[in-house]
Amino acid sequence: MEWGVKVAGCLERVREQRPLIHHITNLVVTNVTANVTLAVGASPVMAYAPEEVADMTRLAQGLVLNMGTLTQEVVEAMLLAGKAAKEAGIPVIFDPVGAGATAFRTSVARKIMEEIPVDILRGNASEVACVAGLGGQTRGVDAGHAPAGDVAELTRETARKLKTVVVITGATDYVSDGTRLVAVDNGHPLLTRVTGTGCSVTSAIAAFRAVEADGVEAGAAALAYFGLAAEKAAEAAGGPGSFQVALLDALYNLTRDGLIRGVRIREL
Repeated sequence: MEWGVKVAGCLERVREQRPLIHHITNLVVTNVTANVTLAVGASPVMAYAPEEVADMTRLAQGLVLNMGTLTQEVVEAMLLAGKAAKEAGIPVIFDPVGAGATAFRTSVARKIMEEIPVDILRGNASEVACVAGLGGQTRGVDAGHAPAGDVAELTRETARKLKTVVVITGATDYVSDGTRLVAVDNGHPLLTRVTGTGCSVTSAIAAFRAVEADGVEAGAAALAYFGLAAEKAAEAAGGPGSFQVALLDALYNLTRDGLIRGVRIREL
């Protein structure tokens, strides 16, 4: 596969179709994720009330569930939205933020995986390992300690166990459906110095998955696009503040030719 062409094609379809992505997400970074979704070319909506989440989900082409700021009402809303997505055949992208940090977060993450057909699980190594019952310890909502071993194989193992596409993000990102395993080398360390970049990449994955039925290809394409935009943004930035602004610009301005030349994806 010519990955550069694949990534460019996915982005073009997002910008042509402008899929509506319903987010039940981290309140700390709602504005950031909404702006990233717009910069990618999709349309964001954030609805949290249990009274309307199912109706809003049925209008969307993708659903993001993010545990960043959990309450019991948010959990109820996520389950209602997830079940509506299942009925409507809408892909669900789940970001188990902070799984492993508290018993409540861990139990909610596992409940969502049990009750909702998650199409793509996206987290850091410790969060994903915890959700899968393979160890892992999280510090607050940041990355903690993953079980010893190869993150690439952890990605494949958790995908097999959970029977879904798994994305583990880090210095190198990995995507697997339990059989295929892909590595994405695009990115920049400044992504770890700005809040909301993990949540934002989940939104980008949802946008790509809305127009690409293959979850591995959608996940890898979105990660490479987002990571390449981060590299471009870092060239123009003087630090985390200007990087955040430059990232939005880079996501918006990346071209087909730039993607074909710049994405770095490896089939393992």
